[in-house]
Amino acid sequence: MKSHGKLSSKDTDCFSSSCCCSLVHSCSEQANSIEKMKFEDLLLEIDGFGRFQILILFILCLPRINLPMHFLLHNFLAATPSHHCAIPQQEAFVNLTMEEVLLISIPREPDGTFRSCEMFSQPQFHLLLNSSLQPENNSIIQHCQHGWVYDHSQFTSTIATQWDLVCEQRGLNQATATFFFIGVTMGAVVFGYLSDRFGRKAMLLLSLVCSVVFGMLSAASVSYSMLAITRTLTGVALSGVSLIVLPLGMEWVDVQHRTFSGILTSIFWSIGNMLLAMVAYLVREWHWLLVAVTGPCLLSIVCLWWVPESARWLIANGKVKQAHRHLLRCARMNGRKDFAFSPEALRRMATDKKPGRSYSYISLFRTPVLRKISLCSGAVWFGVAFSYYGMSMNLTGFGLNMYLSQFVFGVIEIPAKMIMYVLVNRVGRRQSQAWALILTGLCIGANVIIPKPFTSLRSVVAVMGKGFSEAAFTTVFLYTSELYPTVLRQNGMGYTSFVARLGGALAPLVYLLDEVWKSLPEVTYCGVAVCCGSVAFLLPETLNVRLPEGIEDVEKAKAKGPPQLGGPEGMPLQALLK
Repeated sequence: MKSHGKLSSKDTDCFSSSCCCSLVHSCSEQANSIEKMKFEDLLLEIDGFGRFQILILFILCLPRINLPMHFLLHNFLAATPSHHCAIPQQEAFVNLTMEEVLLISIPREPDGTFRSCEMFSQPQFHLLLNSSLQPENNSIIQHCQHGWVYDHSQFTSTIATQWDLVCEQRGLNQATATFFFIGVTMGAVVFGYLSDRFGRKAMLLLSLVCSVVFGMLSAASVSYSMLAITRTLTGVALSGVSLIVLPLGMEWVDVQHRTFSGILTSIFWSIGNMLLAMVAYLVREWHWLLVAVTGPCLLSIVCLWWVPESARWLIANGKVKQAHRHLLRCARMNGRKDFAFSPEALRRMATDKKPGRSYSYISLFRTPVLRKISLCSGAVWFGVAFSYYGMSMNLTGFGLNMYLSQFVFGVIEIPAKMIMYVLVNRVGRRQSQAWALILTGLCIGANVIIPKPFTSLRSVVAVMGKGFSEAAFTTVFLYTSELYPTVLRQNGMGYTSFVARLGGALAPLVYLLDEVWKSLPEVTYCGVAVCCGSVAFLLPETLNVRLPEGIEDVEKAKAKGPPQLGGPEGMPLQALLK
């Protein structure tokens, strides 16, 4: 019988060597597993839609409310009430009623209304005997010489009444909207780059602070030039808010809840639409109206304290320790206290963007697939914004006053968003985007054909068009943020937002085409919407597809087909959820 004593030195060495080999092999397998692991898989470990994400989304929805209150403010800020030429020495006509004074001083349109921009050079007393007579000599008609008199029953003051931006100066009044959207266009380029370079949260904070400063300066404007400059700068600042809010929230949310978070955020745009109608109804003086719609940005600045930087961005830029700290906070708040993922493991997840390597807008066009995505998404964004703002800045046609029309426009958008929430998950992003924009154009075109007397039918079609327009806008934000990789997502959003704001800036000016042909503006909106909607069919589908993190993820997806959502070893996510 053999003795079971101590192991010999040779046996000990062999045992130690075997253990070391096993340990090295195990560590190697773990390292390989981590290298294959993506951020989506990590979100599942800490709960990709828990209390932490819900808190972030609701905080980020606060600045979202502010956006339509500025973007559509032109409807009320620059509203032009009914007006007529100021009549000199009006006190001399003490024996005449106001209606009779106007009759002898102001020429009338064929429909019987008094002209807004012309007056008689001399009182036409013979019109008191027969008001249906037309002036025989047009030489007695001249442009307003002594200013204008405005109807203040609806507005105490607007920028149109403040600086007489009517008649020959009407173009300057309309230009304030264009100046604002030019600012938004410039801001899309600036903040798209800066947020990818210096982080989402820091640039969002800067955007909000600048929005407050320039918004208040706009309210204090003492000249039209000052207002034009400050509104342009306000547009630059608010563009950063518009550009950063959605991706910052999306980059903390797992795949299954991306659509929900996108729709939730966009619903607060509609709430802002409705609040604008109520605020404008209560505040009829343009200075205080600007203060009222700018003030809520202060609340957003305070609440932003609780919003962390995007962990995706931190990892992609090599700031692993900060990302690890935010991920631990997320895990604790979501009840995943057993989460243990070291900074070294996060470092292995770094994407193809190495620390110190910079990306620019040119990167969007360097590779074939990204180039196609950028060109097509740019066209879609232009069509969406062009048709949306073309409809939103025309508050007539409902038979309602402009405050109620603005409120109805906001209400209509909510069911459109709810329907899109179902459709983008059933039929996919691409089909939803394309058909929503095409149907918007068809509704606009239908109202060109429907005769004017059919007001009820025209109103129903207009409401449907507004709903489709909002559905297209809701989808394009979600769709675009899923098309671009993490390292270029903000650049991509900045580029597409730049193109969209060009559409927004041009949309109000298209109404001037009615001097060529009455229906030409509507035909233009229809044609652009249908053509740009058709371009959406050329984009890849992103339903249930992992968010790309590096440029090679986008290019490889084209070669291999759509990547299915999976875990570190290609394991289905449903298995990881167990």
